[in-house]
Amino acid sequence: MKNQNTRKLAMAGVFCAIAVVGSFFTIPVFGSKCAPVQHMVNILCAIMLGPWWGVLVAFCASLIRNLFSLGTLLAFPGSMFGALLCGLVFWKTKNTWLTYIAEVFGTAILGGLCAYPVAILFMGKSAGDLAFYVYIIPFLISTAGGAILSAIIVESLKKMNAIPQLRK
Repeated sequence: MKNQNTRKLAMAGVFCAIAVVGSFFTIPVFGSKCAPVQHMVNILCAIMLGPWWGVLVAFCASLIRNLFSLGTLLAFPGSMFGALLCGLVFWKTKNTWLTYIAEVFGTAILGGLCAYPVAILFMGKSAGDLAFYVYIIPFLISTAGGAILSAIIVESLKKMNAIPQLRK
């Protein structure tokens, strides 16, 4: 049991590092920095580690990105809701295609809607006015790109029968 937790912690650290380094590759869309690598990491964590580890990795990566000014406070709702939803869907169904869709829905819709109170409380009224209308579309673009990246990786790993080995 201890060995398994150590492996999961090590994998979570690697995934967190990939998400932080991947945040250097952003796509500006409206007022948002779209970071598709974070959403790819969310899906990979969901499949290989589980939902709670995925949320932890999303939180830690968002925190580090904000500490180094690589992201905004919207990284928290933009990553954590998708990580939780896709993790829960994979945990219950083991269906990768539903997992990709859950990441897109969780990030774009739930994360986009939750960006509104975050923007008002921590970023000021003007950011709050924009968040409700503007952030769902950038979150959708970012998470769709990450879902496509992760689909390429996961489907390749499935063909090689590597997923069960990585989950052990």
